[in-house]
Amino acid sequence: MEDISNKVMQTSTASDVKKSPVYLQSLGAAGTVTGSKHLLITPDLNILVDCGLFQGVKALREKNWEQPPVNPADIGALILTHAHLDHCGYIPLLVKNGYRKKIYMSQPTRDLTELILRDCAKLQEEDAEKANKHGYSKHQPAQPLYTVADVEAALPYFKVCAIHVAIRLNEHISFKFYPSGHIPGACSVKISCYQKTIIFSGDIGRNESELLPAPEPLNDADFVVMESTYGDRLHAKTDVALEMAMIINDTIFNKGNILIPCFAVGRAQEVMHLIYRLKKQKQIPSAIPEYLDSPMAASAGKVLQHYPEWFNIDDKECAAMFSGVTINQDYKNTEKIIRRRGSKIVMAASGMLTGGRVLEYLKHYLGDARNTILLIGFQAEGTRGRALLNKAYELKIHGKYYPVNAQVKEIEGLSAHADQLELIAWLKQFKKSQPLVYLVHGEPCAQEVLRVKIKDELQLQVKIMKQYEKELLFTV
Repeated sequence: MEDISNKVMQTSTASDVKKSPVYLQSLGAAGTVTGSKHLLITPDLNILVDCGLFQGVKALREKNWEQPPVNPADIGALILTHAHLDHCGYIPLLVKNGYRKKIYMSQPTRDLTELILRDCAKLQEEDAEKANKHGYSKHQPAQPLYTVADVEAALPYFKVCAIHVAIRLNEHISFKFYPSGHIPGACSVKISCYQKTIIFSGDIGRNESELLPAPEPLNDADFVVMESTYGDRLHAKTDVALEMAMIINDTIFNKGNILIPCFAVGRAQEVMHLIYRLKKQKQIPSAIPEYLDSPMAASAGKVLQHYPEWFNIDDKECAAMFSGVTINQDYKNTEKIIRRRGSKIVMAASGMLTGGRVLEYLKHYLGDARNTILLIGFQAEGTRGRALLNKAYELKIHGKYYPVNAQVKEIEGLSAHADQLELIAWLKQFKKSQPLVYLVHGEPCAQEVLRVKIKDELQLQVKIMKQYEKELLFTV
């Protein structure tokens, strides 16, 4: 494969006229699926695309506490693709450390981001308070990464943008949002930069989804910065509804409970609609109790009902799918739900089992072979969800070990991320313009498999981004 940097250097040294470089630098989500932050460095404006928290293993989480390699005050614009924490969760710290420019996003992303950041800050404050009270932190005193006050300080910089409308950042740079099908409000970003086109894919959704339209086409590009979460994997082609119905019915037959760890924004609502549809079609018992034990997911659902244009279903059906669900707002009621006799379906955050109320259910449900733990989304390295997929025989929760006797099932078709086939299909739209492709947001094995697949099938040049490494795109 021809070396990208050599190709760029050949074009950049063709003239003796002094030229200014345009660089790409990944500050996160390089060699990992978390902490998305991609910096476009141009002669007169630095643009950050996404500003996420690192999640997963401790070594990654500790990066959230490090000083950023770039002075936030030197960033001239922040463009947010969507509201998941690994894409938006670092915003309060960026502002706290000196960022004072606009933060551009779609309307649903704006509302969901505020909700998620407030919840994240509240949980951090509570965790720090508990750590100080019980003395189990090595830090004295334990401090939250950021507070609700830090979130509120960032909100005035939020700027809502319509999709498909060019937003001019300066004389040479503008951008447009295009829905990417990942969650409501999620978009790819098409940046026009000194007469070059740079696409940041954000997270790419499925071609067929329970609730969301397929990703919109963008057609041409000189450079594509692309996620690669499932670069080495194809989602099962089974009927998702039939698969869900079989798992639920089998568990009910065994007099067990179904626990579905859910990402509060996107997956929770998709699962709710699927279960609503199965009950309506009498494929599962309509009387089976259904609980949503995630105030965040409930609040996100209410927000999303204001934006029916982002869904495949109408507003009446969107409201109806909530009607058969008992929403638990109070943590004290979690124990009551657990003790309730009879089979039930429980959806609770977090989706990777890293924290939240789902852990209380795990403590009670893991040891009983009649129960089913149903995983429906990507499980990052180092999370309890990944451990279950890897057939762990026990899980450590709050300092204690719990044996895994429950059935562990996975429905791949409910993932919010495109698989390898869909990623290749999405990238084919750019084949005519022969862009240089930069892979981000993926674990090393997935990225390497996808790199080879793109090179062999599409004959495009591909580079896997490394954290903090500056990649020369072109000169102006």
